[in-house]
Amino acid sequence: MPSASFNALQERAALYRYLREFFWTRSVLEVETPALSVAAVSDPYIQPVEARVMGGARYLHTSPEYPMKRLLCAGSGSIYQICKVFRDGEAGGCHNPEFTMLEWYRTEFDHRQLMDEVAQLVMEYLEIYEEKRYTYQSLFEDFTGINPHIASNQQLIDFLDSMHIEFPDVDRLGLLDLILTHHIEPQLPKNTLVFVEDFPQDQAALAKIISTSEGVSVAKRFELYVNGVELANGYWELTDAQEQLSRFQQDQVLRQSIGVEAKPIDEAFIQAMSEGMPECAGVAMGLDRLLMLKLGTEQIADVLSFDFSRA
Repeated sequence: MPSASFNALQERAALYRYLREFFWTRSVLEVETPALSVAAVSDPYIQPVEARVMGGARYLHTSPEYPMKRLLCAGSGSIYQICKVFRDGEAGGCHNPEFTMLEWYRTEFDHRQLMDEVAQLVMEYLEIYEEKRYTYQSLFEDFTGINPHIASNQQLIDFLDSMHIEFPDVDRLGLLDLILTHHIEPQLPKNTLVFVEDFPQDQAALAKIISTSEGVSVAKRFELYVNGVELANGYWELTDAQEQLSRFQQDQVLRQSIGVEAKPIDEAFIQAMSEGMPECAGVAMGLDRLLMLKLGTEQIADVLSFDFSRA
């Protein structure tokens, strides 16, 4: 039997229609890109699913980001895609190894213009009209009294101890993430779109890095939370091919240092960027989580026809 009700399946169909109308009215082109690639995501904390195809190794995409950016480099203009993506990790709650992602890129937008558009899309669909925006620094200072850009690792450890939050042997990024997920996220305002921007530069991923007026280097990246659920992750996109290659290489070193197998770098993506990447902003949104919020459920299985345990 399916894990989702037919009401949930009907709501999914209605969501796809809403999204396509939303982008049609804004002249954003719907595209499809391959789910299989010779390269894999470089992020050490995202594990791809490997497949054997035509006698060789291929990877199911964890996001359509790289081929979509190749389209941008080829002159596509603003584009979006609704697709299945795959990540080898936990199942249950808000996670399933196979899930549906909406990803879109707006040429000549910066991250704040894209945040405005994300807010329009989500507010209209969820009928939630309250919004609050924080910088990463103001978020931590408001909820913990800690400046995350200058706090020592020991200060972060001491805070986790004081909140009785258990933590494994993790690096600085892991400490900050534990404070965010275990202490801050549960306290975020309900029935409100909560945007967080200006992440530490070591959390830049594929975003531009800019120095603030205080001389702090921050990533022009944002995340959206609704009722404690992380819903979207966006960037004012990096356009420098050499900087992108350098970040991929740094990810490879980090993978090896934490005992995770290095994956092939997407050379076609780097080559496309070197031909010219337009100024743009992009965002990825989990559509299963958006449906969960719409239907008021905390289990992703409730919005999937067949979740991983039934696949």
